Amino acid sequence: MLHYALVFLVVAIIAAVLGFGGIAGAAAGIAKILFFVFLVLFVISLFVGRRPRV
Repeated sequence: MLHYALVFLVVAIIAAVLGFGGIAGAAAGIAKILFFVFLVLFVISLFVGRRPRV
C-alpha cells in the first residue's frame, strides 16, 4: 500500500510540473489517503503482533 501511495505521489508531481492542476490535486489527495491508511494498518499490525500467544 505504501508503494501505491508513492506511485500516486510521483504521478501528482509529474502532473503538477506539466500543468495539470486538477489531476495533480486528485493524485496528491489519493496519495495522502493511502499513506494514512498505511500508517493506521502498520500501527495496528505492530500491536497485534506483540500480543503474547495463549
